[in-house]
Amino acid sequence: MPIRVETTEHVADIVMDEPPVNALMVAGWFELAAAIARAGEDPDVRAVILRAEGRGFNAGVDIKEMQSFEGFDHLLGANRGCFAAFKAVYECAVPVVAAVHGFCLGGGIGLVGNADIVIASDDATFGLPEVDRGALGAATHLARLVPQQRMRHMVYTCERATAAELHAYGSVLEVTTREQLVPRAREVADAIAAKNPTVIRAAKESLNGIDLVDVNRSYRFEQGFTFELNLTGVSDTLRDDFVGQDRPRGEDGD
Repeated sequence: MPIRVETTEHVADIVMDEPPVNALMVAGWFELAAAIARAGEDPDVRAVILRAEGRGFNAGVDIKEMQSFEGFDHLLGANRGCFAAFKAVYECAVPVVAAVHGFCLGGGIGLVGNADIVIASDDATFGLPEVDRGALGAATHLARLVPQQRMRHMVYTCERATAAELHAYGSVLEVTTREQLVPRAREVADAIAAKNPTVIRAAKESLNGIDLVDVNRSYRFEQGFTFELNLTGVSDTLRDDFVGQDRPRGEDGD
């Protein structure tokens, strides 16, 4: 299974491991959502670390899976799976610390943008290649990581931002080496877990309550345009072009 979970000393370590680039299939997105939800519902868990093995954190949806089926069933599945996973991160009853290395693309932005705290290695890059795939979505979450005009530039051009850039904005708490990424994320999670768990859970709920943007509603609005683009046929053409380039499964994991 692409999702592993281990809980030690009140911290749930949730790991994505779907070689070669952690582009999750439809079932994987729902599995991830369920794992995060279960962690938040566990009274013994006080914080969650969301991280990945392999070349990068997450390369979004598995486009090759989507293009291997006729019709829109897998598009709808991917849309609903991503929505469920992003929502699970945001609504997790305890703080979620995202530990990001390598590439964080597409759906990865949705996960990280909804996390409470982000720590990244110095090789981490963040981007939305959606326009090149005939899709839209997760600008809602990118806007939580970069300023408005930079977010628009990244959406229009599919250009990536570095961990250092996001650290300058304050959305990445700390930039580390790859070797120190997980230990540092654990230190932050342990510091949260050392606090009174009732207060921390109340703090998470209260901070969500004062958010200026309803991230769930905003993201669903974006997804509606993705479906419209698919009805025009342009999205299918762009995804076929991408698959024909013989890249790894998923989005640009290079």
